[in-house]
Amino acid sequence: MKPILSTFGDTQVHVTDHPTSSDHAAVLQTLRAFTIDTVPVLDNHDFAALITDPEGSVIGGLVATSRWGGFQIDMLALPQSLRGRGLGSHLLALAEQAARDRQCHHMLLDTQAFQARAFYEKHGFTIFGQIDGPAPYYPRYFMKRTLSL
Repeated sequence: MKPILSTFGDTQVHVTDHPTSSDHAAVLQTLRAFTIDTVPVLDNHDFAALITDPEGSVIGGLVATSRWGGFQIDMLALPQSLRGRGLGSHLLALAEQAARDRQCHHMLLDTQAFQARAFYEKHGFTIFGQIDGPAPYYPRYFMKRTLSL
């Protein structure tokens, strides 16, 4: 999609399918500024357990964020050649330890029908919500795992 410029009153809106990391950081900064003004403590900490190739390039891993007692797993992805060897379970264990170290009460994630629902269930996650839609992409499952501290 070609970038689109739209206006809303005297405000310009740039629409793109290719936001940069700087774009993401700028919107996050605005969100965090609002949050700091709204709640007493900004408890927002990133986490990543990254898999690298011999040259040091990231080829997979787990990316998450903790905030206010919750640990949200945003992505867990491994190259096909590394699947089925326990590495995904190891990444989840590292994430769980980080969640416990941060005194989180639960871990959250979502996964699509064609992804890893059974894997997460094997690791103690349960479905607490679901969005239905066309196969093979849906249902989309929202899952959590309660942590005892």
